[in-house]
Amino acid sequence: MVLGRNEADNVLQEQGRQQRKQVRRAAVASAIGTTIEWYDFFLYNTAAALIFPHLFFPASSSYAGAMQSFATYAVGFAARPVGAAIFGHWGDRIGRKATLIVTLLMMGIASGLVGVLPGAATIGIAAPLLLVALRLIQGIAIGGEWSGSVLLAMEWGNQRKRGLLGSFAQIGVPVGLVLGTGGMTLLSAVLSDASFSSWGWRIPFLASLVLVAVGLVIRLRILETPMFAKIVAQQRTSRSPVSDAIKHHWREILLSAGLRFSEQMPFYLYTSYVLVYVVAQHHYSKTFVLNAVLLGAALELALILWFSQLSDQLGRKRVYLTGAVLTGVLAFPYFAILKNGGMVIIFIAIVVAMIPHAMQYGPQAALIGESFPTHLRYGGAGLGYQLASVFAGGPAPLLATWLLHVTGTPYSISAYVVFSAAVTIVCVALLKDRSRADISDDTVYLRARSVAR
Repeated sequence: MVLGRNEADNVLQEQGRQQRKQVRRAAVASAIGTTIEWYDFFLYNTAAALIFPHLFFPASSSYAGAMQSFATYAVGFAARPVGAAIFGHWGDRIGRKATLIVTLLMMGIASGLVGVLPGAATIGIAAPLLLVALRLIQGIAIGGEWSGSVLLAMEWGNQRKRGLLGSFAQIGVPVGLVLGTGGMTLLSAVLSDASFSSWGWRIPFLASLVLVAVGLVIRLRILETPMFAKIVAQQRTSRSPVSDAIKHHWREILLSAGLRFSEQMPFYLYTSYVLVYVVAQHHYSKTFVLNAVLLGAALELALILWFSQLSDQLGRKRVYLTGAVLTGVLAFPYFAILKNGGMVIIFIAIVVAMIPHAMQYGPQAALIGESFPTHLRYGGAGLGYQLASVFAGGPAPLLATWLLHVTGTPYSISAYVVFSAAVTIVCVALLKDRSRADISDDTVYLRARSVAR
């Protein structure tokens, strides 16, 4: 009998070790996968501000070229909900792992092709058209990537640490920003302006192909999440998961989109549009602004993990709302500094602006993911997250460029930021906080649906 107990204990210990190993692998795969995809995405953002206007729209004025370049930037955001719907269907049908491998390949190949794309001087109108097509592919891939990466970590680990585990997908954003912007910063510093504009900017895009190979190796070693595997074993997957998510959880989808306004829209102003504004306003070097963005992203890397862990202790909504309020409060001081400040205080402002974003972006993954049942979570969470891209992130640099041109003052952009904070505060207040709820079983959701019928 004693031997039997020892054998049972050994089996349990081995199961525990395997579980912990898969949790670690899932967290690493989640972080590295999103890092690679966001590295590619931020490369495009930086190039859209610094390179693409004169390379793909050489006949346009400075203002028109910036508008056209940021329009191609916005196209990728418009494609994200499409990607969320396409890959949300398969993620809730065949699983998280297989779907994420496809999104990683799409993103990497599209970015590699941007790196070899000739300019308008070589192939004429075909150049911007091909750029838009590749941007669409990038947007579709990113649209399908986020929710799968979040669920890969969140559905594997300790459910009392969902905020922290979900944030491993979120840290891919600042790490990708550090790598992408850092690569551009290094090249712009060591190369002449002519060399950087001619061929130097292409090197980071081509390097993404190597990173994709690394990401594939890691993701291929991960098992399917236990929560989704249980749904498959019980034959409870939905035939039309995206349609079912829209039908039964449309409120959560819309609120998830709305709560992202004060996180996403200012972020793309502070990491992309700021490159154009500060250089034009003060004639500082591109490297100066890139260095400030780079340091802010490095700071955010640590803060995302900390605020996410804090949300496990204090609740998602409390931490998230604090970040949204700070975003609105700092909007006017931020642009006042960019307009009137000196080099040092502008540098500090660009860095500090990342703090309210980290307060929201860290807990955001769990806050959205917890709002949907397991069998509809990939599609439902993905749609909610990516819909904000159409109305908040994508148009932000474009609208900021237009607002400054029409009003002549950056404070019109500040008002735009305050509006985004107000939208977020309302949506977070209306969304149920499930920070401490058990999401490992769909029983509660299925019972609620049966009652509703």
